[in-house]
Amino acid sequence: MKTKPSILLIEDDVNIATGLQKVMQAHGYEVATLNRGDDGLAQAAAHPFDVVITDLKLPGLDGLELVRQLHQTKPKLPIILITAHGSTEIAIEATKWGAFDYVPKPFEVDELLDLTAKALESSRLMSEPVEMGEPLSNHTAIVGKSRVMQSIYKEIGRIAATSVTVLIRGDTGTGKELIARAIYQHSDRAGAPFIAVNCAAIPETLLESELFGHERGSFTGADARRIGRFEQANGGTLLLDEIGDMSTSLQAKLLRVLQEKTIQRVGGRESVPVDVRILAATHRNLEAAIRERLFREDLFYRLSVVTIKLPPLHQRASDIPDMVRYFLHRYGPEAGVASPAISPDAIQLLQNQSWPGNVRELENTVRKALLIARDYTISPEHVREVLTKAREPVAVSNQSHAAYITALMDQVEHGEVQNAFARMLADLEPELYAQAITRAQGNITKAAQWLGVTRLKMREKLREFGLHPSRNEPTE
Repeated sequence: MKTKPSILLIEDDVNIATGLQKVMQAHGYEVATLNRGDDGLAQAAAHPFDVVITDLKLPGLDGLELVRQLHQTKPKLPIILITAHGSTEIAIEATKWGAFDYVPKPFEVDELLDLTAKALESSRLMSEPVEMGEPLSNHTAIVGKSRVMQSIYKEIGRIAATSVTVLIRGDTGTGKELIARAIYQHSDRAGAPFIAVNCAAIPETLLESELFGHERGSFTGADARRIGRFEQANGGTLLLDEIGDMSTSLQAKLLRVLQEKTIQRVGGRESVPVDVRILAATHRNLEAAIRERLFREDLFYRLSVVTIKLPPLHQRASDIPDMVRYFLHRYGPEAGVASPAISPDAIQLLQNQSWPGNVRELENTVRKALLIARDYTISPEHVREVLTKAREPVAVSNQSHAAYITALMDQVEHGEVQNAFARMLADLEPELYAQAITRAQGNITKAAQWLGVTRLKMREKLREFGLHPSRNEPTE
């Protein structure tokens, strides 16, 4: 069973090849190296590599032709092109032939590592099957046989083969990305790229470039022309996750792309045609955002040709036993448990929870319970222990940063906290937003800019944490 991502590196410069191989192996990758394009094409076609990294100029077969031929054979295999200085136009041509992305020489190793991680994630999203209903294997699955989930499966079947835009709505942790992947995998674009962009995770100032690309010199740091996600996904599917966090100015540009089916790179004048199916997802109340003029009504109707609404987990508690059995089967080997079991009372206890974190929270709870119970049947006591520890906040006040991190990492080490970064955000976010809105004297726009978030997100966080900017003037 393959445990490490495998990379094929095709580079005729021995020093570069050796250096990159050592760095990537140190980062947990299995790396095979070749120095000829024709040999690389044959090897990549015959073996299940996760990513191919190739130089542009190679003996035997140049990188551009390698991209063209390999993409025809394995359209879901991400190919990263290393280009010589001044050969950006060729690199863009390679992208049109199916390259995932390119990096111009000279480049920072961290830049290539970051691009490789993105390519691996893209490969996983395209290639890892998403089963629906009752899972038959260890594959990622949307689990549930309740009436509402059956309706969602039917809707996926009805719309998958079309090109309509789809808006996937639901609370955080309900599985919106899995629905998007299932639509993609059952569509006639399943052999083309699937690219996912989290609009909330990318600073507003960079999101436009991420989506549409940019021309050289269009802003500070734009040393070369770059393509965006729309061009990468050409012929395939683009998931715009957390679309509700997109600024209104960028929403207007997205609307134009949907209407005209062309994009313009940042700083450019050329209209580039794109053929991309758009799937959008959000946990936000877009109707409320429209009323507050934070989301465009015309874009909302463009995106919601079809809407799929995922219910929170507490509204489909009848699916929880199937989910628990699925998670036990999937994570038992991880915990070293050959035949994991859970008592009926423990399942009933799980069904009685409110699950504000939805499926994701249930999944984490089952994984932790497996570690606590080990080879014994998971009992209600094991479940209560996990739930109690998960709801114990780490006290931040009156602690130095070092002491807080030490306490947090102690909990991580003992399995009491799984995602340290997420817990840190939950602990520190309220104070961060409180100080920002106070220092901005209630000016939401200014506070949002300081924090690098949208006004919509700023408003939502203020409501979530019970902060009231209206007590300070001005409010805008």
